[in-house]
Amino acid sequence: MEQTIEEIYEEAVRDIDAAADEGRIQELAVIYLGRKGKVTRYLRNISQLPAQQRPEAGKRANQVKQALNQTFRDAEERLGSAASTDERLDVSLPGRIPARGRLHPVTQINQEICDIFVRLGFDIAEGPEVEKDWYNFEALNFPKEHPARDMQDTFFISDDIVLRTHTSPLQIRIMEKQAPPVRVIAPGKVYRCDSDLTHTPMFHQVEGLLVDRNVTFGNLKGILTTFVHQMFDEQTSLRFRPSFFPFTEPSAEVDILCVMCRGSGCRVCSSTGWLEVLGSGMVHPAVFENVGYDSTQYTGFAFGMGVERIAMLKYGIDDIRRFFENDYRFLAQF
Repeated sequence: MEQTIEEIYEEAVRDIDAAADEGRIQELAVIYLGRKGKVTRYLRNISQLPAQQRPEAGKRANQVKQALNQTFRDAEERLGSAASTDERLDVSLPGRIPARGRLHPVTQINQEICDIFVRLGFDIAEGPEVEKDWYNFEALNFPKEHPARDMQDTFFISDDIVLRTHTSPLQIRIMEKQAPPVRVIAPGKVYRCDSDLTHTPMFHQVEGLLVDRNVTFGNLKGILTTFVHQMFDEQTSLRFRPSFFPFTEPSAEVDILCVMCRGSGCRVCSSTGWLEVLGSGMVHPAVFENVGYDSTQYTGFAFGMGVERIAMLKYGIDDIRRFFENDYRFLAQF
């Protein structure tokens, strides 16, 4: 053997003491304890020693190996702590302000809408996004082959299962389980085969339902007027236009004074001075019949709005697709 184990150990200790940094320590660990290191070669060559010397030589070599392992660990810790103390902390440098996460603008508007109606006494309900045809269409007075079904541009999973096209199915589910009075809103995602500057295949709606004795269209107008004034401002006028929805009669679209031009006419409102924000109406008696309500004793109203539509009007956004592009420059403004 070229060296005894004691000579190898003493040489390793001298080299470790002379090392100036952690990198040199790692190199020495390979030189002495690596697969081809000096201690490893010594252990492999013990068979060349006389038989009576082998047990003691093997025992001592393993002791040296363990001792060097600990010496290398101690040296790394010592040199590492010494290096860290050399890095001075400059307390005069300005602090780093961590980035703050914020809610998506659609989420912000959705929460604001819900908060307004909760203050008006409405409960919040949630339900399945994959819905039966009965709840999405038939119970809401959309008979089979009814042309109004074409308005929905539906994603069909099967003949009787769809991705819900509105959150109105929740109104049926609630009325099936709860006797009047009912006062509830249903926020959630809805799906339609449509995509352009103002439509996306998935978007968010908030629909509302109020059923009780002696509910009138005047109550509906009062609730929606309060909502518009709290969402925008009290100077925002609104008007009700006759419309058609299978599940309400009479039905009305609700327009607000254009938030861009304040009624003087612009490109956004097509020079009309008005912008459509939601649909509404008195619940159709056929819907009450489908849930077992007595339409001679109870009346009610329903309404629905697109959350993205409200957000676009409130924030002056001209392309709905911006909400889904995840452009940080856009989202950071909110």
